[in-house]
Amino acid sequence: MFWAIRKEFERIFEPWDGVEYRRGTYMGLKDGENLQVTCPCCQAKLVVDPVFGAVLSHEAQVKPGPNVDLTQAQSILEKQNQQREEKFADSWFQETNKEDILTKKFEEAMKKAKDAPAGKPIRDFDLD
Repeated sequence: MFWAIRKEFERIFEPWDGVEYRRGTYMGLKDGENLQVTCPCCQAKLVVDPVFGAVLSHEAQVKPGPNVDLTQAQSILEKQNQQREEKFADSWFQETNKEDILTKKFEEAMKKAKDAPAGKPIRDFDLD
């Protein structure tokens, strides 16, 4: 986000050839005056220091709340409860069968180890 703002800042306030700037003024800004910029990505209001290009403050745009009809609240809560139960059931299945899954993974790794030729082990000394 910073780079997008800096790029926009440089595009707008790029010094023109042959124009001499006095210390303390920049493109008509008085000394100590900061830039008020709106972020093109998130529409946040930013205050930027023109000398250093640093963002001094950031005010995020207020997002409206969800447009939910309260007559549908019961169905929404039931749907969320069902999703929660499905996630719990899946987690419970994974946890109860954890030992079997690890055993199968170990057996598969053993098959790969038997099929692969035994090579010379790498020593720490060989890595130097």
